[in-house]
Amino acid sequence: MQKIEGYLRAAIDRYAMIEPGDRIAVGVSGGKDSLTLLYALAKIRGYYPAPFSLFAVSVDPCFSGNEADFSSIEKLCDQLGVPFYLRRTQLAKVIFEDRKEKNPCSLCARMRRGILHNICKEQGCNKLALGHHADDAVETLLMNLFYGGSIACFSPKTYLSRKDITVIRPMIFCEEREIVRASRKLSLPVLKLSCPRDGASARTETGELVDSLSRRYPDLRTKLLGAMQRGGISGWGMEK
Repeated sequence: MQKIEGYLRAAIDRYAMIEPGDRIAVGVSGGKDSLTLLYALAKIRGYYPAPFSLFAVSVDPCFSGNEADFSSIEKLCDQLGVPFYLRRTQLAKVIFEDRKEKNPCSLCARMRRGILHNICKEQGCNKLALGHHADDAVETLLMNLFYGGSIACFSPKTYLSRKDITVIRPMIFCEEREIVRASRKLSLPVLKLSCPRDGASARTETGELVDSLSRRYPDLRTKLLGAMQRGGISGWGMEK
């Protein structure tokens, strides 16, 4: 876990993600990424030079009309000394039944983020931390290129003026394989939500393509991240 914490410190320091007095909401989906982020931030909180507080937030889409069991997440938050808030929603019904979206992933992500932004405001949080990692960044860059014809990615740090909230992604320097290893070693309570499109998305296909290319070009992910930083793409070149 020390390696993960080191990557977080590097990203936080480079992009000035945390300032004294921040109240940071951590978006906890229940997956390995968000749980690892929550755990690492809780540990860093004890020694980071800029004092900050954490608040864990989960949004349940209620897939197939069923409420997911977040009790294990709540227990972890109790152990870490982090307040936990869960909001049940009708996201799955709206997306899959009412709107019958053929490509639901993008809409679902936008709606979930909107709910998280609103909760941040309600709970007095000025920042929202999301669990995107290096592999997510590379896949997003390629998806925007292949499907949208643009060279763009999510930003390490984004200020949302309409909500007066800053979104931060402290795990952008972490590779997914390292997160998998850490989450297993810590026995984090990963939830398996029953999304109908799980494993059948453009992101899954892009990830498989990157894996295939990486067998021929082993440093592909690192080089693409470096290219985004050197090119200043979507705020990746910004330094403190």
